[in-house]
Amino acid sequence: MMKDSLPKSIQVEAYSGYRANERPLAFLLENRRRQVVNIVDRWYGEEHDYFKVLADDAKVYLLRWNRWLDLWSLVKVEERLGKH
Repeated sequence: MMKDSLPKSIQVEAYSGYRANERPLAFLLENRRRQVVNIVDRWYGEEHDYFKVLADDAKVYLLRWNRWLDLWSLVKVEERLGKH
């Protein structure tokens, strides 16, 4: 995936508990479903929620959800380095 193509709109399956899109469970990227193995970090802005997730392909993805438009975007992809 080319870095200049980010952020990129993506489809995300999310858990909705006491609020909508509480956390991502899986996402579709380049016609492949990626399961979220772990949420590494999360933070909340004025309009967006951010989720740094480890996926089943051992890569780390930064996902962004726009609360007002209900749209998900892929912001960044990192190779998983080292073991934690």
